[in-house]
Amino acid sequence: MHPSSPPGTGRDPWADDDAGPSATAPTPRSGPTDAEPPAKRSRPRRFRKSGEAARRPDDEPDPTDDEVDDEPPVEISRQLSLTVAGFAALLGIGLVLGAQTAGPGHRLPFAIILFGVQLLFILAWTMAVRPPALLVVAVVSAGSAVVANVVAVRSAEPGLAPLGYVVVAGFVVAVAGQLVRRTDRARVTDSLGVTLLTVLGVVAFAGLLVLSRIPAGTQAVTVCLTAAGVALAVARSTDAVLVWPRLAPQVPRAAAGVVVGAMVGTLASAVFGSFLVAPFTPSRAALIGLLAAVTAVLADLALGYAEVGRVMAGEPPTMWIARHLQGPLGGFAMAAAAAYPMCRLLL
Repeated sequence: MHPSSPPGTGRDPWADDDAGPSATAPTPRSGPTDAEPPAKRSRPRRFRKSGEAARRPDDEPDPTDDEVDDEPPVEISRQLSLTVAGFAALLGIGLVLGAQTAGPGHRLPFAIILFGVQLLFILAWTMAVRPPALLVVAVVSAGSAVVANVVAVRSAEPGLAPLGYVVVAGFVVAVAGQLVRRTDRARVTDSLGVTLLTVLGVVAFAGLLVLSRIPAGTQAVTVCLTAAGVALAVARSTDAVLVWPRLAPQVPRAAAGVVVGAMVGTLASAVFGSFLVAPFTPSRAALIGLLAAVTAVLADLALGYAEVGRVMAGEPPTMWIARHLQGPLGGFAMAAAAAYPMCRLLL
């Protein structure tokens, strides 16, 4: 018979004197016992901007998402809005009066006025965006403006194809100028869009000269510029009076100004079109004016968003006056670029 229990009763069967250190019983981990369960967090720990965990007493309530994300909106300056509105109105009046001086074989005064606006556009755009090789971009853009104006007046047939060649040539020369210097070469990929928009903006104004060479083109230029000028001036003036609803807390613009400006600009073009001769009618003038007004105010608004994006990205602030002149100038440039195809389709 075998004994009911093996020898060495009372010893653990796994305990062996010859066993190595790995056979020793593991040390119990320190921590909360079953009697004291760990406290659970209702929300994840929030971190400061520096990356350290924010410390707060246990009895302090956790802030809600609305309290964390709620930031006061940027204040809209009434004086600044009225000043920009006045500049847009003066710029529109100057362009409209210059368009009235254009005639067969007599487009030099209008070309000179457009060249002054193009230089102002180059100054505001380059100083606000600060692309690499700023001087190179400014000089090439000014040269593109001169060439585009000459081509628009001297070309055998009025059209946008010669201006397209000017845009491509100016863009290539501006990029090549940035590749020459090593310091600018590192940022050339970041400035491709800025360089293209600068050259495209100055050449877009030359499209008004091309449009003045076709039948009823001068009247179309007048309608488009009137709608764009009125829309920009009314939109900025409305921001000084009615600041609700806000499109974004960081952008000092209101939705009411954009909508009211586009509507008043369309109305002004319809009224102006009722005094023009065929093929213009109030309905055609209103449709052309609507497209020009909407294009101008949306371009002005988009440049405001772009400026806020640069500031939030940590870029250093640029010239104050250039930032605020960039919007109306960009709005007129976009309206000028859209004027020729609109008139070709609707007239």
